[in-house]
Amino acid sequence: MKTTLRILMGLGALICFVGSMNLLIKGAHGYLPDTVPPQLILDNILRFVSGIYFALGFLITWATINVNKTGNLTYFVGLLVIFAGLGRLWSRIDLGSAGAYFDSMMYLEFVLGLAIMILKYFSAKKIDTLKAQAKKL
Repeated sequence: MKTTLRILMGLGALICFVGSMNLLIKGAHGYLPDTVPPQLILDNILRFVSGIYFALGFLITWATINVNKTGNLTYFVGLLVIFAGLGRLWSRIDLGSAGAYFDSMMYLEFVLGLAIMILKYFSAKKIDTLKAQAKKL
């Protein structure tokens, strides 16, 4: 169960690293038509948030490596992934679908976040059960 949890959290970290690097390298202009002049404020904000997104990859990587010591932080990691999906959902509701790829990423983020939280809950419960059995011995 812990191995599966680590794999799922590792996927979350990978999404952070790859997604943030894509945004940091391209900036806002990478997503706008060539006819639109540079949007300096939008680019600044996008790259700022992408830097936070990139740093979050390191936090999730640390939590993945130290999953036995992280306690409730693992639930927070799952919640972060779910909120990423909620951001995509909000965009979809507000502006419409960005395409099948982005819709599938949204669903993946919901499932991945929930799976991380559920696996952490059951692995913590299993550890508590084992500790209680050890005390009886």
